[in-house]
This record gives sequence, structure tokens and C-alpha cells, in this order.
Amino acid sequence: MTTSSTTSPTARPPLPAVRLRVPTDEDAHAWHRVFDDTDVMEFLGGPAEPSVYEEITARQRMHDAQLGYCLWTLLDEEGEVLGFTGAQPWPEAKAWGPVGRIEIGWRLGRAAWGKGYAYAAALATLERLRGAGVGRVCAVIDVRNARSVAVAERIGMTPGEELAAPGGRRTRLYELTL
Repeated sequence: MTTSSTTSPTARPPLPAVRLRVPTDEDAHAWHRVFDDTDVMEFLGGPAEPSVYEEITARQRMHDAQLGYCLWTLLDEEGEVLGFTGAQPWPEAKAWGPVGRIEIGWRLGRAAWGKGYAYAAALATLERLRGAGVGRVCAVIDVRNARSVAVAERIGMTPGEELAAPGGRRTRLYELTL
């Protein structure tokens, strides 16, 4: 006599609703507020001054106008700023990394961690990039950043070469053809 066991796939909770918008001047302050946390910025050099986010949001508005994509402000279903997600060209001014390629990324405040927002935001980013005609993206992720690595792998990115970042940080290049 043989017996068989049936296992049902683990049910995943539905993805949270997310909304993406081109960053506003006010979003610079919101980004500073949600990112002013050493754990959030652990792999990114630590918390930054508000002026850094003012410059980043201004650059993202320019990217959106010129390219049709940027690092969008990530909002939850109530309109609260959770962080950002999106894409931008890797700056030519950087002396390392995938210069000239389109890098996707996500950064969320700690209150949004572990709730599926990063994955939902990454999927929304890929959908928008496909709509903008982008054919290939990459992500440069600190090898110790297990959360971001998990999101990259979950959206189908393939790990590639290891890159030495400034300050001796070890990062890995992840790639995805859209």
C-alpha cells in the first residue's frame, strides 16, 4: 500500500497597494525623515543631511522630464511616504560601477520593512520601465544587504560580478532583461 501526501503551496499575502509619484520639493523633507536612521542607511554610508535629498529630488524631476522615469516617491494606500523606488542612469561621474547603465533601486523607511512594499514597488518600477521602453536594468547591492538581495532575486534579477565600491565596500551587480 502506498500513501501520498499532498502539500499545498504556501499562500502569500496579497501585495500591498503602492503608488509612485515624481518627487516634489516636499518629498525631500519626507525622504530625510524616513531615511534618517542608521539601520536604513547602514549600507549607504549613513544618514544624510536634508540638502542631499533636496538635490536628489530635483535631479529625479529632471530625469522624469527627460527620460520618462526616475526614483519615484513611494506612497502607501493612505498616501504616506514610505521611501522611494525607481530607476536612473548610473552617473558617468562615478569612477566605478556600471557607468551608463540604468540602475533600479528601492529604499524604504524602517516602518515599511517586512510588509511586501519593496517587492510591490520593484514590480511597479519594472512595469513603468517597460512602458518607457527600457530593455535592461541593473542593481548594485552591498553583499551584506540581505533584504535588497532578496527583492532583486524575487523580481528575477541574476547576480553578476562583484564590484569594489568606495571605502572598500563589496557590492554585487544584479541584472535583468525586461
